[in-house]
Amino acid sequence: MEQPMIYKALDVANWFIDQFDKESGDVVTHLKLQKLLYYSECWCQLLLYRELFSENIEAWAHGPVVREVFNEFKSSGWEPLNVSRKSVDFDEDVVDVLEQVLEAYGNVSAKTLEQMTHQDQPWKEARGSLSPEARCSNIMSKENMRKYFMKKYGDQLNG
Repeated sequence: MEQPMIYKALDVANWFIDQFDKESGDVVTHLKLQKLLYYSECWCQLLLYRELFSENIEAWAHGPVVREVFNEFKSSGWEPLNVSRKSVDFDEDVVDVLEQVLEAYGNVSAKTLEQMTHQDQPWKEARGSLSPEARCSNIMSKENMRKYFMKKYGDQLNG
């Protein structure tokens, strides 16, 4: 059986930016984009039993962050983001998950998404005893994300 493709987080980020632009004529900020990347990885782990992108997710003060994507867009500050390069073609099952993430979280404000991620065990575990505003670059375990989301949503998935 063919191994599923593992993508780059920046490609997933560009997909989301493009969707906001095309679908709603809306824009997305860096803060919101980072939370959508986190949920995309979690939902791929849960629904497809696989990693979506190869980069790590770190437990920053404002919630989960993919450093490589942060570095790509940091010059935008709080301004709306523009696609940074041509988008890639994702597997059909991955597009399905990304569309579900967009539907579930796309209309939620960035600050609300930040607060939601602060309630999630993987973020709390990665930060340990640090205060919520303390700087932190600890890596959030993708295995912990899968287990947490399985515990949280497993019953719904299994009927």
